[in-house]
Amino acid sequence: MPLKLKHSELKIFLDEKVHLYNNPKFIESDPIQVPHQFSKKEDIEIAGFLTATIAWGNRKSIIKNAHRMMELLDHSPFEFVMQHKDSDLETLQAFVHRTFNGNDFTQFIKSLQHVYNIHGGLEAVFAKYVEHNSLQKSIHEFKKVFFEVPHLERTKKHVSDPLKNSAAKRINMYLRWMVRHDNAGVDFGIWKSLSPAQLSCPLDVHSGNVARKLGLLKRKQNDGKALAELDKNLRQLDINDPVKYDFALFGLGIFEGF
Repeated sequence: MPLKLKHSELKIFLDEKVHLYNNPKFIESDPIQVPHQFSKKEDIEIAGFLTATIAWGNRKSIIKNAHRMMELLDHSPFEFVMQHKDSDLETLQAFVHRTFNGNDFTQFIKSLQHVYNIHGGLEAVFAKYVEHNSLQKSIHEFKKVFFEVPHLERTKKHVSDPLKNSAAKRINMYLRWMVRHDNAGVDFGIWKSLSPAQLSCPLDVHSGNVARKLGLLKRKQNDGKALAELDKNLRQLDINDPVKYDFALFGLGIFEGF
């Protein structure tokens, strides 16, 4: 049963939880620690993109494997992407995280090089296709751009498409990392051409269950339609920065077993 809270009470409750979890201590146990190793914009956005791509399953395993990815890229992800030779890619073959394997990793490096060489980088692609208050079409178009190069069909499943009714949790989380900036020290806010108002909440099992208990979500499945419903309700709480509530939903689900 959803909790019966007035709109004003719900906002106060969730704002308090955002304040509790949106701080540098959060980084220690979260995959966002991996891009936080870097200071150069391109290193942060590539490390973040690769980390977010494998961000499903056990969090310790995600963090361990994302650090392993950075090792394989000589801790210089942008330089590796832009300057690698075919022989360098052979070292990536041993990588595996659940269904994401060395072939997928190799494909991602080739696709990323294409994005930077031909399309001006990750931020430029997402910014090009943005709609007024949504990045879901941007994600759809990004997937097309990402796979313009010769690619393995199997690798396409590792980039979600919200226009096919996916909640696209990992890529929405990645966009939160890149776009939000609130001086709390967690999200990077290095993509200035996009606005936090355009972001969508990373919707997964935990955030979905908490959202349902709070009456923010009625739909049973965690899919694109559920995301649209959750987005609409979070925008009523804060139209300028709706996905700050990801910290509240995630914290309540993971740390408080809400």
